[in-house]
Formats: sequence, structure tokens, C-alpha cells
Amino acid sequence: MTQTEALYYIQPPVGEFTARVLSCTQEGEAWAVTLDRTAFYPEGGGQPADRGTLGGADVLDVHEKGGQVTHHLSAPLAVGETVTGQVDLARRLEMSQQHTGEHILSGTLHAMFGAENVGFHIGQDYLTMDTSVPISDEGLAEAEARANRVIWQDVPVKAVWHTKEELADLTYRSKKELEGPVRIVTVPGADCCACCGTHVERTGQVGMVKIIDWQNYKSGVRLFVVCGVRALRYFEAQRAEAAAIRATLSAKAGQLAEAVQRQSGELEAARYRSVQAENELFAVLAEGVQPGEAAILLRPNLGPDGLRRLCAALSERTDGLCAAFSPTENGGLAYALACTTPGADLRGLCKQLNQAFAGRGGGKPGFVQGSLTGEFDAVQAFLRDAIQP
Repeated sequence: MTQTEALYYIQPPVGEFTARVLSCTQEGEAWAVTLDRTAFYPEGGGQPADRGTLGGADVLDVHEKGGQVTHHLSAPLAVGETVTGQVDLARRLEMSQQHTGEHILSGTLHAMFGAENVGFHIGQDYLTMDTSVPISDEGLAEAEARANRVIWQDVPVKAVWHTKEELADLTYRSKKELEGPVRIVTVPGADCCACCGTHVERTGQVGMVKIIDWQNYKSGVRLFVVCGVRALRYFEAQRAEAAAIRATLSAKAGQLAEAVQRQSGELEAARYRSVQAENELFAVLAEGVQPGEAAILLRPNLGPDGLRRLCAALSERTDGLCAAFSPTENGGLAYALACTTPGADLRGLCKQLNQAFAGRGGGKPGFVQGSLTGEFDAVQAFLRDAIQP
């Protein structure tokens, strides 16, 4: 197997290059092409492959195995011809910003908390990184601040290949045992790590690193991070969203939280008034129910809680079956069934109802709730037949 000369580690990054086509085979709807050399970075180490064009064909993906790089293209190339490759350098910079930012943050977390990076992936909008130990909000905030200070110091990022003998004298982070030669990426004051990815030349090119979210994951935490151009996009999206909310609430800049809290209070008060009005209506509806008889009602715009409260109001007037229904957005019916007769168990009736009308739901002996498909008249007739002595 012929190894491919790797141009993708050259700094500054190679945007245009020429190479000779060694092979071209069709794989599904794409063509797998190998070259004698390439500037297209192959997917690996959590970093997606480069994109661009090769001989006029779109580069859909790039992979490496055993030192040979395979390009998956949108069109075939002639074996033996010399072609020109154009790497999407804007995308390369974006990927390199994320990868270098991850190194700086990972190295900082390792120095502060002994945290190992046990998982890393650059996604479409953000990167994720998993730590081996839990870290508090305060700890993450301090690590983020330290990482950004390293970025703003604009120190050089060094990537050097080392032999097995040279590695013995180095202290570096690595997820597994490695055989030389090994590429060690060093960010002075922040990190020293074995890595096969692409990086910026100086930390200032990362711009900034921002942890936008985190969650507990296995024995540590999973961080969601944006760097560089992605950080700019994230904050622009946040600004646009805040501006839209301010316009809706007629709030001035800097007063958004206050406006949201005021609106939340008003909504809660309106919700309380709505519930009170519903309860008064339910009491009026219940007045028409005779003791001992079944009460089966259809009311619009009731959610699960409203159906429960309607059944409760009906149950105060009768110990017979109380059934409340309300149309759903998908054309079905939401339902609640209640019965206060001692020893009553509605779960069997609920099962029959679900089977007859493609429904789902359940609950306790005296109260069940769910949804089904069917017309109210048919459902009402079914229930009245089911409860006849």
C-alpha cells in the first residue's frame, strides 16, 4: 500500500496543491480516489475531514488507513492524471479553532482538577468533550477564564513529531499507549498532548473558548463548547433571540430579565383565574348530574388537569361512572374516568376502552386517564353499554 504524503500538517495551511491520481474506484454513489499527496485532512481524532474540490469534483469525505488517504468524490478522476486540489480554508480554520481551543481547555482542566479528556468530537455547531471527574459550575467558570487568558496571550502552538526514545523524556497527555513516531502538540502554559488533528499557528487565532452548556455524564461531565467563529455565531444567535424577546415584551436593553419575570407573574395570575373559572363551570355542570347515575361529558380545550378536575366535580354529585372527554389537536380524544364507589376498579374498563378505540392510558383503581381515537358518540355508547348491569 502506497502511503500518501501528508500536506495537511503544513503551516500556514496549504489551500491549493497538485497531485497525481493513483487509483479511482466507485463506491456506491461516490468515487474513492487516492493520490500521491494531499492537503485534505482525513477524519480522525474527533475532527471531521476537510472539504473542497479535487480535479473539479466535490470532496465529500476523506479517510486514512495505514498511511494511505482516500478521498470520496462526487465524480471520478482519471488514474495517472495530475489534478488540482482546493481545500476549503475557512472550514479548516473553523475546525482548527475548535481543536486548539479544546486542547487549551482540556489541558487547563487537567492541571486544575486532574481531569482526563475521555471523549472528544467536533459536531456541526459545537464540540463536546467528556471529563473523567465531576467539576462544579465555579470550577468550569474558572477553567474557562484561564483558558481564554492563554488564548489572548497569543502564544505559538507547536506540533512536533517525536521518536519513541524522545517520548520517554516527555510528559504529555494521551488517551492510549502510543508507538513512535508520535505527533505532540504543545500550547505553552496550557497543554502538551499527543494529537493527529489540525491546529492554528498561534492561540490568538482561536479567538475565545466558551462553555455553552454541560451535563453530568458517566463519572464526569460532558461539556458543550464553541470556539472562534462558532463562538461569534453563538453570541450573534443569542443577541438576535434576545432582541426578538425584547421586542415582544417591549423591554429595553438590560431590562429583559425583569420583563420576563413580570410577564411570568402575569401569566401565572391569568392561569390561576382560568382554573378558578373552569372550576366554577365544572360545579355548574355537576349540578345537572343525579346521584347514582353515570356522567359522561365532552368539553373543549381541556388538558389532563382540567379533565381530572371535571371528573372530581362530577364525583361529588354521583358515585356512578364519571367520564370527561376533550378533543385533541390530532383529531382524537383525551379522557379521564373516575368512580368513588367503594371497591370500584376502572383499570379493566380503561383497557377495554383503549382496545376498542386504539387508545393508551391507565392509572389507579378509582381514576384512569389517557387518549384515544374515535368519535365521542361512539365512545359514549361504548361506555354506557359497558357499565350496564
